[in-house]
Amino acid sequence: MRILEEGRAFQRSQGFVQWSDGYPALCDVRSDIAKGIGHLLMIDGQEAGYVCLDPDGEPEYPGIRGAWHRDEPYIVIRRISFSSAYAGRGLSRLMFSSIDRHCLKCGSGYLRVNTGKENLRMQHALSNAGYEYCGIVVLMGIERLAYDRTVDPNMVS
Repeated sequence: MRILEEGRAFQRSQGFVQWSDGYPALCDVRSDIAKGIGHLLMIDGQEAGYVCLDPDGEPEYPGIRGAWHRDEPYIVIRRISFSSAYAGRGLSRLMFSSIDRHCLKCGSGYLRVNTGKENLRMQHALSNAGYEYCGIVVLMGIERLAYDRTVDPNMVS
């Protein structure tokens, strides 16, 4: 939860609120862990990041205004956040590489994710990691930018 709270504080410092005060909540993280879909990025034994990799999809994704690049099962990236102690160390590149390896190990190489229109850093990180813009999805009444990516097993280290 500490990492998610730091992520929420970072968003506010950048002038936007993508996560409300109640989301993500401890119950979300506990549910992620119970389902085996909550993951910590560890660096030298320290918690550096958190992400949920959800193979159950997102019910709102079929209503995309735009188009996904593929129509097949996918893993949704949710609740990605980094510890402020690791700011400026290129963690997004490491996180997305770890996500790729994990998803291929689980038998899925197709990923979808969404982010807020104001979250320019995440948009940049997604673009750098090879995610392609697909359109707009509406979650909880808020328009979000949708991206997807097919992982090339030959490019994962």
